[in-house]
Amino acid sequence: MYDISIIICSYKHEKWIERCLRSVLNQKLLEKNSFEIILVDDCSKDKTQKIIKQYKHFPNLKIIENKKNLGLPKSINIAMKKSSGRYLMRVDSDDYIQRYCLFMMKFFLDYNRHYQAVNCDYVKVNENEEILKRYNVQKNYIACGVMFRRECLFDLGLYDESFKMREGHDLLRRFLKKYKLGHLEMPLYKYRDHKKNRTKNKKTVKKYENFLKLKNLKK
Repeated sequence: MYDISIIICSYKHEKWIERCLRSVLNQKLLEKNSFEIILVDDCSKDKTQKIIKQYKHFPNLKIIENKKNLGLPKSINIAMKKSSGRYLMRVDSDDYIQRYCLFMMKFFLDYNRHYQAVNCDYVKVNENEEILKRYNVQKNYIACGVMFRRECLFDLGLYDESFKMREGHDLLRRFLKKYKLGHLEMPLYKYRDHKKNRTKNKKTVKKYENFLKLKNLKK
């Protein structure tokens, strides 16, 4: 069993996937055999798979290639079920993390047993990785960059696959009803703002925000 499993799901992110993958592989203060990467390509039609295969020699990298496009929540769940880490963390394939990110988040959970997950602040960058703004994740939540204790995520049933967007917000809502979330006031996560961000589709975002509200009313 690994200490940490990093979940990366990619769909047509040939421009970003290598930067994301290298940021995880190059983590500092952690033994290389202490974490694994579960990378799912969701049937991309660009050069994503070709780029990923250049890294297949890394022993801690597991590559899953979906035969058809399954969507993000289902792909994440597939990866999590294939993982073995005590801690699970999602990193989106167009983002990347600071070199001490995994060490700091693991350290927090190792020494704060009364918390079942921890998140961190993040920096929004543009396509050229120029800094746009720093965010407090408690005030401006993003779904990625949260490290969970494995047993807690599986207790919740992982991601709700009926969501095509805002799946992370739904998971957080369910998580906070039962568990405690810690917070590191350190910008360890880099969130990339670009033209193809899923959140640019305001109509779809609104649809699943309403879906989330309806789901909350039923509970």
